Amino acid sequence: MVKIGNLELGEFPLLLAPMEDVSDPPFRALCKKQGCDMMYTEFISVEGLIRDAHKSVQKLDIYDDERPVGIQIFGAEMDSMRRAAEIVEEAQPEVLDINFGCPVKKVVCKMAGAGILQDIPRMVRLTEAIVKSTNLPVTVKTRLGWDDNTIQIEDVAERLQDVGIKALSIHGRTRKQMYKGEADWTRIGNIKDNPRMHIPIFGNGDINSPQKALEYKNRYGVDGIMIGRGSIGNPWIFREVKTFLETGKLIDPPTLKERVEAAREHLTRSIEWKGERLGVVEMRRHYTNYFRGLRNVKQFRSRLVTEYDPGTLNEILDELYAYYSTDQLIPA
Repeated sequence: MVKIGNLELGEFPLLLAPMEDVSDPPFRALCKKQGCDMMYTEFISVEGLIRDAHKSVQKLDIYDDERPVGIQIFGAEMDSMRRAAEIVEEAQPEVLDINFGCPVKKVVCKMAGAGILQDIPRMVRLTEAIVKSTNLPVTVKTRLGWDDNTIQIEDVAERLQDVGIKALSIHGRTRKQMYKGEADWTRIGNIKDNPRMHIPIFGNGDINSPQKALEYKNRYGVDGIMIGRGSIGNPWIFREVKTFLETGKLIDPPTLKERVEAAREHLTRSIEWKGERLGVVEMRRHYTNYFRGLRNVKQFRSRLVTEYDPGTLNEILDELYAYYSTDQLIPA
């Protein structure tokens, strides 16, 4: 049984990675229905939280049907991180997660996210301060290092464990790589093999099929897998992976009907959570992913990403479904 503190997650949990503009409550609900064992919120700016900025505070929203949930924060200043941890605790997530992996320039230039990988002692001090400031289990998500010349992840893992984190998720790339090249899971496996390590180690990066999930589980011995980009527009990846791990059998990909129903539910939940205007606009980035591979889908996509009326959007989804055969599977 894999546990984060007292939280039990099963024998080999599948986790939804924290992703900006993706892993919000509407999308998390879809992933939960498909068998995801634990969710993480979008990363939340600690400065936004302590200033009571609406966008940051709204990301604290958690619904009972999606638990367990970890709220992920990012920042670089000790006092701000402590104050933000207090605010997060009031939201009552199961876990508080620290983002030491975000590679985007506007974050790392402030020594937050993956930027702190340039100063490991500061990373450790900051983590220890958060652990001491909250009653929540604290976890960390990070990358291998800043670049190939500064990878210290095996030492970092030990030091973070020593200051009290309860689990560690590792994306198998450096900050310099961004999302290019292949994730290096060998180093993740080395950490799991370290006899000093006793907290759960979750691997992240490039998991886009049930076969790869099983291969990496067996090869690297991780306690669970965190799936990010492979889930975008494809929440079914969790049920596909889980079924393959349990039975060794591949299940059919989602039908067109399932794709349309998921897009419709995503839209509805997005409007309920964000309001009509913002919910409609922010849903636009998802249609391409839900209907990827369908021939001639551009005619529908162009309308979906320009229409504002929810009723009309649902009519377009009906038209899309009618245009293709009911039992058609999405082409590979």
